[in-house]
Amino acid sequence: MTESQASDPQSTLRSTTGQSLNELSAERPILVAFLRHSGCTFCRELLGDLAQRRKQIEAAGIGIVLVHLERDADVAELAARYGLADVPRIADREQHLYEAFELRRMSPVEMLNPAVWLGGFRTAILKRHGFGRIKGDVLQMPGVFLVKNGEILAGYRHKTPASSCDIGRLIASTEKKPTA
Repeated sequence: MTESQASDPQSTLRSTTGQSLNELSAERPILVAFLRHSGCTFCRELLGDLAQRRKQIEAAGIGIVLVHLERDADVAELAARYGLADVPRIADREQHLYEAFELRRMSPVEMLNPAVWLGGFRTAILKRHGFGRIKGDVLQMPGVFLVKNGEILAGYRHKTPASSCDIGRLIASTEKKPTA
């Protein structure tokens, strides 16, 4: 990747539609979901939430974009499993967008947090999202952002991999507030 691509990844990294994040967000607000890796049970839960709320998201005039760390073919298969095969995806293997959106990498010690392990059991087993092979960066934290014209309107940066985003709150942030 060139220096200019690293300095402005919203303009230079291309989605599966051939458009950049800036181009996609110029058309309409977009919900940008950053994934850790396709084997992450919490990312699978997020994909399930997006699929479940997709009609509501699109009815609000919002598009969806997935950003991930691995080969697009691996994520395409997972997205298809959740009915999101047609959603634009951006492969960010060098983590430039993650850095631009200030998504941190956690320490290996943070992976030992009991809340992460209990949440993983709940999500993988009880909610049936399962586990998969790690192909991305297991220490990279996820996040979900509402972006319009390249600007973050609202967002959620996960505190742990097990924390979850209130997608409904992000959608509501685009609704017009009544004026006095």
